[in-house]
Amino acid sequence: MPLVVLVLSSCMWGLAWIPLKTLGAQGLGGIVLSLAACCAAGAVLLPRLWVERAAWRRQAGWLWLIALVGGYSNLSFVVATMHGDIVRVMVLFYLLPAWGALGGRLCLGEPLDRTRVVAVVVALAGAWLTLGGSESGRGGVHWTDLLAISCGMAFAANNLMFRARQAIPVGSKTAAMVLGGALLSGLLLAAGVQQWPEVSPGVWLGAVAYGLAWLLLANLCTQYGVTHMEAARASIIILLELVIAVATAMLIAGERMSVFELTGAVMILGAAVLEARRTA
Repeated sequence: MPLVVLVLSSCMWGLAWIPLKTLGAQGLGGIVLSLAACCAAGAVLLPRLWVERAAWRRQAGWLWLIALVGGYSNLSFVVATMHGDIVRVMVLFYLLPAWGALGGRLCLGEPLDRTRVVAVVVALAGAWLTLGGSESGRGGVHWTDLLAISCGMAFAANNLMFRARQAIPVGSKTAAMVLGGALLSGLLLAAGVQQWPEVSPGVWLGAVAYGLAWLLLANLCTQYGVTHMEAARASIIILLELVIAVATAMLIAGERMSVFELTGAVMILGAAVLEARRTA
């Protein structure tokens, strides 16, 4: 059952670009969509946060930090996917092995052995190639590329805090992460970064469905899978997200990869496999 659940959740995340692109084409901006989706998922998780308040009350500061970092990760993923090239966004987001290894060393004192160093170097070199290699410094980098990279950094940092704060229940940390996305999206809208759109009720319903199906259900399925499986096996299966996203973007959206981008993607995928095998 954990294997089936994790495969299904990985497929969902690999296909997440489809509802995001569809809703964006119908006039819903990324920040507004993030607000609606996070509010929908947060409304379901809020009671769990309240019930578990005794467990996290003394570590409320950490919960706020998870809300900030995890909320930014949710928000930036939505915006980057809606406005950027799917393949580039997903490949750059999956620099997670590099950020996880470096963050684990700096923040948690985790060992940085030879295999992990190789994985970091290969992942960063792959990112450099994906961004155009030597041409990346001459206008080859789009703002959505930077957003995807920062999203991966935030997601890796959020994972580190999930591991470091074991005393806080997972349900509370997940609720804080989702509600943080709603808070950041609301603040950006209040600041006038994006205008409130005039769209049909069906579009709003689609945003709510994304929040319940992906932010809530897919997240819970991923947590269940990784909790009940060996870390290395789970890490390999999660890589299905990247493979499915790239394959479907090329088949459905007609996106193409240059030789540099393809080489970079293979290197980043290889780095992720190295990191997963290392945890075995």
